[in-house]
Amino acid sequence: MTTAAAGRQVELEIGGMTCASCAARIEKKLNRMDGVTATVNYATEKARVSFDGGVAVDDLIATVEATGYSAVLPAPPADPADQSGSAGSAGSGPERSAPDELTSLRQRLLTAVVLAVPVIAMAMVPALQFDNWQWLSLTLTAPVVVYAAWPFHKAAWTNLRHGAATMDTLISVGTLAAFGWSLWALFFGTAGMTGMKHPFEFTISRGDGSGNIYLEAAAGVTAFILAGRYFEARSKRKAGAALKALLQLGAKDVAVLRDGREVRVPTGELTVGDLFVVRPGEKIATDGTVREGNSAVDASMLTGESVPVEVAPGDGVTGATVNAGGRIVVEATRVGADTQLARMARLVEDAQNGKAAVQRLADRISAVFVPVVIALAVATLGYWLGAGEGASAAFTAAVAVLIIACPCALGLATPTALMVGTGRGAQLGILIKGPEVLESTRAVDTIVLDKTGTVTTGVMTLTEVHVAEGEDEQTVLRLAGALEHASEHPIARAVATAAAERTGGPLPVPEDFANVPGLGVQGVVEGHAVLVGREKLLNEWTQFLPAALAAAKAAAEAKGRTAVAVGWDGAARGILVVADAVKPTSAEAVTRLRALGLTPMLLTGDNEAVARAVAEEVGISADHVIAEVMPEDKLAVIKRLQAEGRSVAMVGDGVNDAAALAQADLGLAMGTGTDAAIEAGDLTLVRGDLRVAADAIRLSRRTLGTIKVNLFWAFGYNVAALPLAAAGLLNPMIAGAAMAFSSVFVVGNSLRLRGFKA
Repeated sequence: MTTAAAGRQVELEIGGMTCASCAARIEKKLNRMDGVTATVNYATEKARVSFDGGVAVDDLIATVEATGYSAVLPAPPADPADQSGSAGSAGSGPERSAPDELTSLRQRLLTAVVLAVPVIAMAMVPALQFDNWQWLSLTLTAPVVVYAAWPFHKAAWTNLRHGAATMDTLISVGTLAAFGWSLWALFFGTAGMTGMKHPFEFTISRGDGSGNIYLEAAAGVTAFILAGRYFEARSKRKAGAALKALLQLGAKDVAVLRDGREVRVPTGELTVGDLFVVRPGEKIATDGTVREGNSAVDASMLTGESVPVEVAPGDGVTGATVNAGGRIVVEATRVGADTQLARMARLVEDAQNGKAAVQRLADRISAVFVPVVIALAVATLGYWLGAGEGASAAFTAAVAVLIIACPCALGLATPTALMVGTGRGAQLGILIKGPEVLESTRAVDTIVLDKTGTVTTGVMTLTEVHVAEGEDEQTVLRLAGALEHASEHPIARAVATAAAERTGGPLPVPEDFANVPGLGVQGVVEGHAVLVGREKLLNEWTQFLPAALAAAKAAAEAKGRTAVAVGWDGAARGILVVADAVKPTSAEAVTRLRALGLTPMLLTGDNEAVARAVAEEVGISADHVIAEVMPEDKLAVIKRLQAEGRSVAMVGDGVNDAAALAQADLGLAMGTGTDAAIEAGDLTLVRGDLRVAADAIRLSRRTLGTIKVNLFWAFGYNVAALPLAAAGLLNPMIAGAAMAFSSVFVVGNSLRLRGFKA
């Protein structure tokens, strides 16, 4: 406790929130405390609180609990050595609570669905109304109202104690009113008599209600809304997965040099100053400095640089990047929470917590609708009692107001549109994480595109072949490809792969192969002494580039591409141009995004020349190119654009994009990218095709529009029927028909999303 207080900032895990208004209520209560500034995020179920020395953490927890919710300090992170799953008790508390909550919700939903279906069927189909069917309905409905709907009743009671009203209040009051009135009608009215029927009579008449039961409304509303809550909880459960995905990117163990021998230990046991070995293809365990060996490090995941970085003794390397070349020995300079990967995890967490929780439209309406309906029910009761119509007629009218005000269709409005929209999205390669995502798509006006792996393929590719006068392209490719095939370098792999494809046959095996650190490779292929690499390597063997090849090399480098020189038998023979190729669909995608009213921008950690060349190829203006940015800078760019009043969407695929994706108003992650980016994004584009980003925004906007139309009609039918209910003229079958029709309309309107075309 003392440690947390000394830092004057603490993060609390909040329990018991059921909607965004709960988060707003807790935030308001905390901010009323002297010296306290708090933000509460409903999606992550966390409160970030800054406070002065006069406030203790216990005071903050007590305030949250007095508001009707639970608050605990998060458990300390498990030791990396324990993450194999054997121990890790530290992570078991909150980690287990989310699945337990989801399991409980699933059990309640299954109970409600299994029991509610026959109740609704018997109430709506007169042919199924056998003698004493109403008593079977009561038996089936009781567990639904008492057990399955318990979370709504509990939340409603919490809201009542604090003078607030949400959707939970409306659901609880409506279902209890319907169930309570049905009990009265069955035991004290005429509804319990053998042979009782629910006929279809569309007549407006005043009655005492003693022969009417509303069990199908109580069971149906509970089942529908539990379904919506379950799918929402399932998506919300992934809110913190970006951090786990980031931390899991690091190496799990490492070969440390101890007394001249290699000893494999868990990465968590590394200390500053340790020397460790990284072989080709392995992840670098932590941030450090190269002490022995030369290699190329693929840092695109962290920095966005498409070309692997050459490293030699004295150069710094970053944990979680991949050694793509030779064996190196690294001295650890930062470990644990000080590494760049850990700092990026904190950036993602800060961005997620800083996101304003989206207030749900249904909750905003309920905040006004619920008190009005309850006041109207009380006024109706008072009026009819005062008019001398008798207690039975007065209670019938008052309860009718509550029952008709409980909108069955409201429970279907969001989940059906969301299920149909997300289902159609999945068919098109678009994964939408939850309803709050849809709100973000509405106002987006700027879309920031990461370059490497998003606009481009993210893989080095041979794009051009230039040969000296009198040389054959096939021969240049075959000899260079044969030599590069023996190298582990990503650029070498690009040349070897293209050579094998374009020459149409197996590449010859080189002899006397040697790697020249930092310059290239050399060897004997089919009797020729071949050199492949930098121009400097050929110059050392007096193989100078002729003017045409020198011009081709200069042109390629001006565009930020990598030029590989090829020579043999005393002469330079060709230039191979390797680059991170632009995806063939990216230019069309940019055009589509513009058509949606969005301003595309290119954001990359790569150099300015590469970025401008890619932007020109896909149709992004030079004014909208931001290059050579580190992960922290990407986050800062998004914040700056938001500070300018823009609503920003971000498309990315790498770890270096995760924090920016979380900060953006709408994060779109390429499904071909890293888990960290996918988890930090709001939408996932499964195919890795940038055109799908435009489809995703269109589908999200269409789904949001459908939800709004659904909500309008869900409330519209109920509001229209309220005057009839208050007048005591509400026939139960008209109410049932109105509810059924509004539900059918909502489902039918949602199903229209199945026709959405990419």
